[in-house]
Amino acid sequence: MQISDNTDTNLNNNTASLKNLKGFDENHPPEPKLIDSCVHCGFCLSTCPSYRVLGKEMDSPRGRIYLMDAINEGEIALNEATASHFDSCLGCLACVTTCPSGVQYDKLLSATRPQVERNYPRSLPDRLFRKLIFSLFPYPNRLRFLLVPLFVYQKLGLPKLVRSTGLLERISPRLAAMESILPEVTLKSFQDNLPTIIKAKGEKRYRVGVILGCVQRLFFSPVNEATVRVLTANGCEVVIPKSQGCCAALPEHQGQTEQAKALARQMIDSFADTNVDAVIINAAGCGHTLKEYGHMLEDDPEYREKAKEFASKVKDAQEFLATVGLTTKLSPIAEKPLNLVYQDACHLLHGQKISVQPRQLLRQIPGVKLREPIDAALCCGSAGVYNMLQPDVADELGKQKVQNLLNTGADLITSANPGCTLQITKHLKLQGKEISVVHPMELLDYSIRGVKLGV
Repeated sequence: MQISDNTDTNLNNNTASLKNLKGFDENHPPEPKLIDSCVHCGFCLSTCPSYRVLGKEMDSPRGRIYLMDAINEGEIALNEATASHFDSCLGCLACVTTCPSGVQYDKLLSATRPQVERNYPRSLPDRLFRKLIFSLFPYPNRLRFLLVPLFVYQKLGLPKLVRSTGLLERISPRLAAMESILPEVTLKSFQDNLPTIIKAKGEKRYRVGVILGCVQRLFFSPVNEATVRVLTANGCEVVIPKSQGCCAALPEHQGQTEQAKALARQMIDSFADTNVDAVIINAAGCGHTLKEYGHMLEDDPEYREKAKEFASKVKDAQEFLATVGLTTKLSPIAEKPLNLVYQDACHLLHGQKISVQPRQLLRQIPGVKLREPIDAALCCGSAGVYNMLQPDVADELGKQKVQNLLNTGADLITSANPGCTLQITKHLKLQGKEISVVHPMELLDYSIRGVKLGV
């Protein structure tokens, strides 16, 4: 009888302790139906970048789905051990492309990340660093205040000194990672001279809106200017609302749900009553999030339908141009045949299923020969702010990506995402290579204007 009483007591204690485990709350946890669609076949393992680097089952999509299920069932807690495996995910969505069972890992991840942010108490240094990122990068006007000190910092040659000492790396690897991918601040970074409406050249075919982005508009403004020129040269009237802000990609991908929703509402409002046929974006990560507005705001009665309508108009610049066709003449952009390698940004390739269209456009430029790298679908390690939050994994992936691109023997690399461009440029410099990384829209713009590259 005593043994039985002890057994009953232990069972009751275990049950109570399981009930007290800190887990997901009731606000949209990962759906059991989506979790159950995973048959644990393991096809995702070979394509998962974090699993390749870390080699742990729980750092693979299959392993993370196991964790989601166990937390949902109250079998394990949402704590430092489990949250670390969700943090290690780049969100590249290669597993979604690979999965033969059609597991919607993207939806599972987008449900899990906000749960982690709400229910897992991060350390103070982690909270402060994330606060820095999400209080700064999604706000172009705040970033603008940093342009002058960054310009002076770079012109004085301080980046080389800081990196050679390794002092910042010892103080904070994350801050060192942030410093290592700083884009070059130029005089163009201080300009904001695109008008609200730019007329089409020749016959007007479409009226389109253009999203400028955050990092893109300040540090890659020539890409936006090139995009506008290419669109107008091909019969598009361009509308650029001045009230537009961040697309919400950075906070959305890291589970900062309320911030992301607020930014999405602002973006929708900025394009209200513009009567555009399409909303054009030239950054892969931004485009993927913009197309998800309907899902992001599905619980918002005021914006639900607005979000769906807005998302239906969003088109990547290359996707749009490949569909409507180029109407202007293209000229060679080099004196000799140009060997070019196109780098597939994950949120274009896996998120938006855009791969053929960029290549179709680039092949129309006379003299261009496209080279294909091995492991083209493998993430470069940028993944929004991943290379600042998880620098060790990101650096290993950056090395692999750059080596694969260099092995093609290409004269030039083209990438359609600012984060990828910064990551690839960093690792090219670390390997002592002087190959340029340019946006496909810049190459089309050069071709239209007859500009020759010195490659």
